[in-house]
Amino acid sequence: MYNGIGLQTARGSGTNGYIQRNKSQLKSRRDPFKESEKRIDEKTSLQKQPDQEILLHERKRKIEIKCMELRLQLEDDGLDEDEIDEKVDVYREELLKKDMDKKVKEDAQKLKEYQTHQLADAKHRENKNL
Repeated sequence: MYNGIGLQTARGSGTNGYIQRNKSQLKSRRDPFKESEKRIDEKTSLQKQPDQEILLHERKRKIEIKCMELRLQLEDDGLDEDEIDEKVDVYREELLKKDMDKKVKEDAQKLKEYQTHQLADAKHRENKNL
């Protein structure tokens, strides 16, 4: 026994009695309260800017969904592939033109929590108006 640590005797314990230091135990070196304060300050001081490419991709994706719905409807009506392609292309161009003119502004109330770039864009526009 060494400093009150270990067995009185190694006899019958199935060990040789050698005592090792627990090297897997880590001491806490950081003050968690100071770290959390730093993180809060970083979040409030730096407002993330929305990624315009992601917003553009989302708008184009919505346009393609509308085009696909039109394509399915025209296929159900029994039109030829060439006519369908032509009508869908015209519809796509029309939607893209409207989208570029208007740049769809969604209401921040309707956005979901996972739509971070749309939320950041709405917040950026709101701050710009103030």
